[in-house]
Amino acid sequence: MSELDLLAERFEQDRAHLRLVAQRILGSPHEADDAVQEAWVRLSRSDTSEVGNLTGWLTTVVSRVCLDMLRARSARPEEPAEVPAEITADAPDPEHRAMMADAIGPALMLVLDTLGPSERLAFVLHDMFAVPFPEIATIVGCSPAAARQLASRARRRIQGTDISDKSDKGTRQAIVHAFLAAAHGGDFTTLLEMLDPDVVMRADQQSVRMGADAVLMGARAVAGRFQGAAGAQVAMLDGRPGLVWALNGKVMVVFEFLFDDEGRITRVEQMADRAALATMTIEIDG
Repeated sequence: MSELDLLAERFEQDRAHLRLVAQRILGSPHEADDAVQEAWVRLSRSDTSEVGNLTGWLTTVVSRVCLDMLRARSARPEEPAEVPAEITADAPDPEHRAMMADAIGPALMLVLDTLGPSERLAFVLHDMFAVPFPEIATIVGCSPAAARQLASRARRRIQGTDISDKSDKGTRQAIVHAFLAAAHGGDFTTLLEMLDPDVVMRADQQSVRMGADAVLMGARAVAGRFQGAAGAQVAMLDGRPGLVWALNGKVMVVFEFLFDDEGRITRVEQMADRAALATMTIEIDG
């Protein structure tokens, strides 16, 4: 048996795993097949004699292929990803098939499609396959801390986003504008009305180093944090309304909001980590 035949035989041992990874990242059986095939092409052209963990190496390769495909897809918004009507049956065992059904059901796919490519990949690799953040960082091209932020941001959106959120974007942008107007005007009463009584505001480590509280709980504490705020602007953060604070035109801090069904703010995430901000698409409104 030739060396290439041996390599092909070894690749077949990982095919089901690689296709599972690709289908969870991409949500499309056809694109997953393409990604796995591209991984084989790259393997057949590479010297892997020094690779100690070929399964891990192939997982990285197929993940990079999927990331490129997601980025290309995001440039063609008129071509949405497929939403599988049912889960294909070639996962290695029934437990994996059950996990896949839970992971890429149509409802979750709709939410995943609202994530940026890097967020989506970080969430799937870490939360579904337990890939360490340093390895994810290598794939995405960021620091491990930024990779952790990507997965965390994706997780928050998946756990706290209503499926109809896309249609509510304009409404929620108006809410953020009204919230900022109340903050600028020092209108404490209006701020309280716009916040859920149990709202939680969390700040990342860089924000804490800049003087923010790590955690604020309750409407009065969060409203007090924003009352009289100067310099903040409404912005779209990866397509979602939020606030930014910029210095000399450079965004230094972002504030992401989650809402309940009545439009009240339930959670605020304050981020100032430079690597994490670099992964976001930020469009300042006006």
